Amino acid sequence: MKNILLVFFLLFTTSIFSQNKIDENQKAAKQAVLDFFEGFHKGDTTKMRTVIDKNVAMQTIVKSKEGKLNTVTTNMHKFLLAIHNRPKDQKWLEKLLEFKIDANADIAQIWTPYEFYVNNQFSHCGVNVFQLFNDDEGWKIIAIADTRKKEGCK
Repeated sequence: MKNILLVFFLLFTTSIFSQNKIDENQKAAKQAVLDFFEGFHKGDTTKMRTVIDKNVAMQTIVKSKEGKLNTVTTNMHKFLLAIHNRPKDQKWLEKLLEFKIDANADIAQIWTPYEFYVNNQFSHCGVNVFQLFNDDEGWKIIAIADTRKKEGCK
């Protein structure tokens, strides 16, 4: 009986500690995405760069005039330059509606439906998908993919 209780106790405590570590990884990965968007909204590309890997890939899924889905690759340097050079009177707001996060100690994936506004006017909506890795200094975004549409967001 003691052996059974001991095995149960070990399994239970291992499960609790493993879950806490996963939760810590999820929180830390989510914070990297939040830091990215804090920089995005403020036009602070220096802050954004703190959570972006130097080899980050960025793609958008777009629908052609014929209705076929394609990918368009965005150069991260040009993207950051556009944010940095955004007119001061232009406000960009990307509302992240929820977070679905899978993470372990090394890698994470975050799915975030969003709505995008320019000067408080709805522009488009879609889904962002972030892939991140933990380089032992913190979580870095290694890939961003998104979809965009003008209607039927919910």
